[in-house]
Amino acid sequence: MTKNELLAGCRNGDRRAQRSLYEAYRHKLMGVCLRYTRSAADAEDIFHEGFVKIFKSLDSLKNPDSLEGWMCRIMINHAINQYKASAKLMAHLDVQGVQVVDDSYTQIIDQLSDQTLTELIQALPEGYRLVFNLYVVDGYTHPEIAEMLGISTGTSKSQLHAARHLLQKRLAEMGVKRYEKAV
Repeated sequence: MTKNELLAGCRNGDRRAQRSLYEAYRHKLMGVCLRYTRSAADAEDIFHEGFVKIFKSLDSLKNPDSLEGWMCRIMINHAINQYKASAKLMAHLDVQGVQVVDDSYTQIIDQLSDQTLTELIQALPEGYRLVFNLYVVDGYTHPEIAEMLGISTGTSKSQLHAARHLLQKRLAEMGVKRYEKAV
């Protein structure tokens, strides 16, 4: 079945087509949800609710070739909306005293297992985690993040620097030093 046939079946409510779409993308989209939540249970909730939104919104998908990115965007937006709805205040940190000497953390992160990295990111405070994911993983700019989360650009930058600092600290506690290979 081609992607166009699969999408047409999903739009027409064909359960087999919907199941095929779900199975084809569940691991990737669940990974997106895990990055934005603190627990697997929260990620599953966002994942299932996000898939309902995907099925309901298939008519708005203009280009079938952009299906995966479109679905990821829906999951990210749903995770952000859940965060906002939780009415939790984003943690703000005065980063005047925090200095990021270099960006070697990216080399360290590249060497970690996906599971370890996901656990480290999930352990970040919510505000840090959201900004870190949006900026580092998903490639949004600070102005875009600020608009999505309803914060200032400066707060987005502060949250990112604080997240980086906290990740570096936790990696050091794990014994991961600059240029060492994580095992």
